[in-house]
Amino acid sequence: MPENPRGIGPLDWQGLVDEALRRRKAEGMTQREHAALAGVSVPTIAAFDRAEQTLTLTKAFDILRIVGLIDEKSADGAQNVFVQESFKRWRTLVDDLPTDAPARFPHGWYRVDYCLEGDLRTVNLTEYEDILRQAVTRYTSWPVFVVMSRPELAPREMDGSIECWLAEPSVERTFNDAAHADFWRALPSGQLFLMRGYQEDAQDTFPPGTIFDATLPVWRLGEGLLHAEKLASLLWKSDAKPITVRFRAVYTGLSGRVLRSWANPLSDLLLEGQAARSDEAVLEVTVPAGTITDRLDEYLFPMIASLYERFGVTGLSVNRVKAETNRLLHSRMG
Repeated sequence: MPENPRGIGPLDWQGLVDEALRRRKAEGMTQREHAALAGVSVPTIAAFDRAEQTLTLTKAFDILRIVGLIDEKSADGAQNVFVQESFKRWRTLVDDLPTDAPARFPHGWYRVDYCLEGDLRTVNLTEYEDILRQAVTRYTSWPVFVVMSRPELAPREMDGSIECWLAEPSVERTFNDAAHADFWRALPSGQLFLMRGYQEDAQDTFPPGTIFDATLPVWRLGEGLLHAEKLASLLWKSDAKPITVRFRAVYTGLSGRVLRSWANPLSDLLLEGQAARSDEAVLEVTVPAGTITDRLDEYLFPMIASLYERFGVTGLSVNRVKAETNRLLHSRMG
């Protein structure tokens, strides 16, 4: 056995896995929730739970990070901590709701989170709340990070963040489906998080959990990137270097869904795919904030292509995504 003059012992992998499982249980987190937060598949986290040593370090770190077993100070690490805290906050809000309540997203959900990297203006929470109102990009009737005017549904300050939950049970709402049960949080440091259910699951023409629309991801992810561009412009210091956007989307509950062109039958993305090959999809991109509008189709294409691959669709052309992106950009609602 080689000498160990610095006193660093071998990694106790089984002990680390056991501690991760203990912390997951203490948090009341399910295996599926842990996988979604870590951005890994359920089979991957199941392999982790069995202490298999075939996982890459990247995936192992992603899993361990969620339960606080990775100590890191980078901006990326800070965003992961923020996402974890936001997810815990959402679980607290829905904890007393029935298991089939739309606000629990019983058929799956998608998450958008992003952080702005650069020298941002320092603003207090009151200023930031007003900036978030200005940052809403109204390309659809229900934009991401929507800010409602009704006091009982408006964003509010909560533990150093701006928080919005549109599924408060005591509030009478026009729409009570999962697609309008948004939960989002935002920090003045340019960190944002959004969870939302699927619009497809609120339809009477087909059962929930069976359809995944081909065009909606282009619009929702496009809106998310455009929101980041607008927020960056509002927080940018005029004498500072350009801001970078680190953007991520996670889709869950894909198993059993079939890709269909439903929301926009006139779209160029008239695609049909097979049943989803996996239950989750993690999509990421890092781009200069000021270029998003001009290069939106370029930034969306790899994410949309990766998402469609879950449904057996390959060979997607950039032009088809560009046509749908142009439709989004010309639909601005004011």
